[in-house]
This record gives sequence, C-alpha cells and structure tokens, in this order.
Amino acid sequence: MQCKHRACFFDLSPQSEIHDFTEDWIQNHAPAYDLIDVHSVGHTLWVVDDPKKIEGMAECFHRIPTLYIADGHHRSASAVKVGMKRREEKPHYDGSEEFNYFMAVIFPDSDLKLYDYNRVVKDLNGMSKEEFLTALSSSFRIEKMSEAPFDPDEPHVFSMFLERSWYRLSAKDSILSSHIIQGLDVSILQNHVLEPLLGIRDPRTDSRIEFVGGIHGMEELERRTETDMAVAFALYPVSMEDMLTASDQNETMPPKSTWFEPKLGSGLFIHML
Repeated sequence: MQCKHRACFFDLSPQSEIHDFTEDWIQNHAPAYDLIDVHSVGHTLWVVDDPKKIEGMAECFHRIPTLYIADGHHRSASAVKVGMKRREEKPHYDGSEEFNYFMAVIFPDSDLKLYDYNRVVKDLNGMSKEEFLTALSSSFRIEKMSEAPFDPDEPHVFSMFLERSWYRLSAKDSILSSHIIQGLDVSILQNHVLEPLLGIRDPRTDSRIEFVGGIHGMEELERRTETDMAVAFALYPVSMEDMLTASDQNETMPPKSTWFEPKLGSGLFIHML
C-alpha cells in the first residue's frame, strides 16, 4: 500500500526546486479557495492542474528519501488497515483503487513550528501544596517566580502553576538521561513527577490529566488551574533535531509530546476510501 502520510515533512535543502516551483505557481495563479475557518485561521489553496508540472513535482518527491509523520500516526495506521482489509475483499485489485491511498499534507521542516504540549492535573494525589513542593525538591531546583506567567526558557526547565503562583523547576543532573527519548522533557516530567508523585501511570488513559497545546498560551494554563484543575506544567518545546533523531533511531515519541503548526482545518478535503 502506498502510504501518503497524513502529516509529514521533509528536508528541503536538496529539493529546493519544489520550493521554487511552489512559489512560482502561487505568484502566477489565483487561489482556488481562500477562507477563514472557525478558529480564525486562514487557508489559501491552489490547485496544480498542469500535467507536466504535476509530473515534475512527482519526480521531485520520488527523490526525497524519507517522509516523517509529524501528526496523525494512529490515523495513518488505521488507513493502512482499512486498505489491507479492502484488498482482502477484492483480491484482484490492481493498485489504482482509492483504498490504496489516503490523504496527506506534506510540509518542509523549515515551514513547521514545534510548540510545547503542556499538562494540567486535577489534584495533587492527596498531598498538600507544601508536601508536593517538598517531594519535587528531590529531583528539581525550585524557584518561585515574580514574573507571571513564566515560560520555560531552556530545555530541562519547567514552568509550574500552583495555587495562583508560578514556579521554575530546573531538573537536577541526577535525573537527566542521554537516551534520546528518556532525555526529553516530556519523559522527565512523566518519570519524575506525574507517575511517582501524582500517580499518573498512563497519561493516555488517566482521566486526571489533560493536555493543552502551547499555541493556546500560558494564560490557558492559569485559567484551567483556577477552574477545574489543581496544577499545570509547561514544557520547553521539543527540538526538530531531537524528533528527527528519535525517528531515525526507530524510537517512539512519548504521547502528546509535540504540537505542530500549521494544521489544516478538519474537513477541508475528504478522500473516500
């Protein structure tokens, strides 16, 4: 099955002709669609309908060695499963059927921005504020911040909002790891705070934790802790280099570790399998 990944990106440097073609087409053709979605995000879309141009673009993409799935891993896997099921139902398929493909949007990594993916937790797992801060101090250097809100300013530094105050949590060297996954801030937070202190073993299924994309700002973390949550943690964004390295080493990124922009509005395009 040809996997046209739902959200991928590539190294643009050896394929500058793709960029040049795209810019030239945009400058010399009117967009087919120009709209604002319900989140006030603009989408301007061009259709390439010149067969020779399409053939040239396809040849460029054939020379790109790797596409990385940036978002939609589970949906990509599900689409593959649907395609394989359709093949079993139609053993004489020739590869041209729509179920052999699924829709994708591909960005160059230079056009993608990685935001932090933050956490809010409903309670302190039975601890008081003082007990929780004491427990944190074994793995982190803690500084109460007068600046509000406080954004993490470097890797291995976390922002925490607790009882209307911001704290700077700096991971001690004793908990850092050189492993590409275990060394990520999202892993440090999970392994040294969320699971051992707050009792959240599986953040994907535990109802006591929720996730807030960094695109929503630090104010959203304050709002959540003042309404339905007890504590919020903001993380320094994962670097593009770390994410590519993790993929190249066949590692799996922890759940909810990256928030990518831009994102296409859901339903702008539909592909019938």
